[in-house]
Amino acid sequence: MTALQKTGTARQQPLLYWPLLLIAAATPLTFAPYYQFWLMPVLFAALIRLIERRPEHAVRSAYLFGLVAYTAQFYWIHTALHDVSGLPNLYAIPLTLLLPAFLALYPAACFWLWEKFTLPRVLHIGVVLPLLWTLTEFARERLLTGFGWGALGYSQITDASPLAGLAPLGGIHLVTLATACLGAWLALAAKRTISMRQRACIAAAAILLLLAGYTARHTEFTRPDGSSASVALAQGNIEQTLKWNEDQITPTIQHYYDQVAATHADIVILPETAIPVMRQRLPEGLINQFADQARRNGSALAIGIAQFTDDGSGYENAVINLADYHPEASHIPYYAKNHLVPFGEYKPLPMLTEPLYQLMNMPLADFKRGGKGQAPFQMANQKVAFNICYEDGFGDELIASAKQSSLLANASNMAWYGTSNAMFQHLQQSQARALELGRYMVRATNTGATAIINPQGYIVSEAAPDTSMVLEGRIEGYSGETPYMKLGSSWPLIILLASLTAALYLWGKRKR
Repeated sequence: MTALQKTGTARQQPLLYWPLLLIAAATPLTFAPYYQFWLMPVLFAALIRLIERRPEHAVRSAYLFGLVAYTAQFYWIHTALHDVSGLPNLYAIPLTLLLPAFLALYPAACFWLWEKFTLPRVLHIGVVLPLLWTLTEFARERLLTGFGWGALGYSQITDASPLAGLAPLGGIHLVTLATACLGAWLALAAKRTISMRQRACIAAAAILLLLAGYTARHTEFTRPDGSSASVALAQGNIEQTLKWNEDQITPTIQHYYDQVAATHADIVILPETAIPVMRQRLPEGLINQFADQARRNGSALAIGIAQFTDDGSGYENAVINLADYHPEASHIPYYAKNHLVPFGEYKPLPMLTEPLYQLMNMPLADFKRGGKGQAPFQMANQKVAFNICYEDGFGDELIASAKQSSLLANASNMAWYGTSNAMFQHLQQSQARALELGRYMVRATNTGATAIINPQGYIVSEAAPDTSMVLEGRIEGYSGETPYMKLGSSWPLIILLASLTAALYLWGKRKR
């Protein structure tokens, strides 16, 4: 190659980054609220084909893809830091980019490992790459408390996607694997040099995968237990910047009391930290007023509220059960959040992060964990397994309580993220949990997305976001276990995938 040709090649190479940036920036369209599930395999295939054109820059390209994709998906971090918490942009902008910069290491690690395999192209792309992508997505959900938002599988949790049916079989990571397979097979089929026979085999495999998902989506792994109940989910729409103001506390409490008084549903749920006062510091008799009003209406009431730990050394993000409350009782049944949000609910490296909290309007930023395997609430004729906000993104951690329950409930406060897509992305995770665990999921949130989701993952009813209302509906109690629940976690699937990946690596090495 002449010097002129080399110069021309060097000038052309950067142009490949533009389509890479475009496909990464398009990834939010595949998730809620847009639900363009079909687009994710196409984008994943495009990523593979671009990297094939520049294999020497595979890791760099994968990192750039992850950086742009996760920044586009999680832009609402800036909303929480700057618009709501009041952190100056001098700090808010780099901190917004910090999480995507870290998360992008996982796709980069996937392609770095992928380069180590020496296999025929069909196996290298069509089998190894989906396996590695799923394994690194699993690691992303686990390491350093984990952050699984934006996993490929969540793009398929929508009414029209057949692949959503795989969730009750193996959890969200099985759906991620299937989505990555479709994308990789599409990339294989797009190669001009591939034979018609190979294309036919790829098409047959894709059809079989879609049929398996469709069949599973229409299979009932759990069953109604014969009970039903009416539910009322309060959406207070209390602005986060005002919520903790001293002069806002009384109007907030009155607002939620009025919402409780206005419904006669069997089960009434208020959102996360609905009452902006520590439970032990509430005026005497206030809890009893809420409980009495609910009892007069024939309702079992659960309220999201922060409270001091039993030993008084810290505080918890909790939901209290007032279904059988008595003023003289020494203990109120409660669920305390266990999987906390780093930087939001506890302070990693406090020596370094404490100065930032001084600049933000972020109270209660260091909660204590509630513990694993907390018992469901008995509310009316249902056993209700609660989780709070961020915990809804970790299906494995909800299995133990779900096995004891007939109904799932999530209490959230997404007002931290304004009118962004965060509330809808979170709703999509709740849809995944309903599918995985084979039960109705009810969501009570401050600003949205308050919803009732059936065991097939379909949204039965949803409150208009950013409005004050009480969403009412009816649910059925469910019993039994999905195959995913019987596995107990994602670990059996992950161990199987890791073993298959290792076997392919050794086989390719031996063959070489």
